[in-house]
Order: sequence, then structure tokens, then C-alpha cells
Amino acid sequence: MKKYNIEPYNDHTDEKRYYKEEAYIRAKKKLDKLKGFYWHLVSYVIVNIFLIIVIGSNSGEGYFSFASFSTAIFWGIGLFFHFLGVFGPDFLFGKNWEERKVKEYMDKEEKRWE
Repeated sequence: MKKYNIEPYNDHTDEKRYYKEEAYIRAKKKLDKLKGFYWHLVSYVIVNIFLIIVIGSNSGEGYFSFASFSTAIFWGIGLFFHFLGVFGPDFLFGKNWEERKVKEYMDKEEKRWE
């Protein structure tokens, strides 16, 4: 029985190129989301410092009043949701957080009984 060389037909360079391009597009979208969040954060800080100074100096109540910080509070809520949209709800705990904590507690218990 004659063996045929099928290697030239198994060349997946086009398929690899497609997956690399697709991965690049996903990475670019994530980067755009991240840049958008950082610009949002910078504008939040700059605008709110300015507003707190202007409102605090012109109001009779002083700097530490609800009027001075109301924009920062409500905009901060929106910024928090933007943060969750970019980094995801698993940012604080991570995907394997529960497993790591269980292992940590089990290791502590094991040391206690040694």
C-alpha cells in the first residue's frame, strides 16, 4: 500500500492567521474599553475637584456640604458601574478565589493539628 504525503494539504497557516487576527481584534477592543475607563476616571477627578472648589467657595455652607460633593457622589456611582463593565464583577474575588481560600483554611487547620 502506497502512503501519500498529505502534509502540504494540512498546512493551517490561513487558519492560524485567522485566529491571530481574531485574538488581536478582541485584545484591541479590551484595550479600547480600558482606555475609555481611564479617561472617564481622569475627567471624573479633574471635574469634581474643580466643582468642589467652586461650589464650596461660593456656598455659605463651606466645602463640607452635600452640595459640594453631590456631583462627585452620583458620578462616582456611574464610574463604579463603568469599572465593573470593564474589569468585570470577578475583579475583586477572581475566578479561583473560593478554591484558594478553602485551600488556605485547610492549610491552617492542618498546621494547627500538627
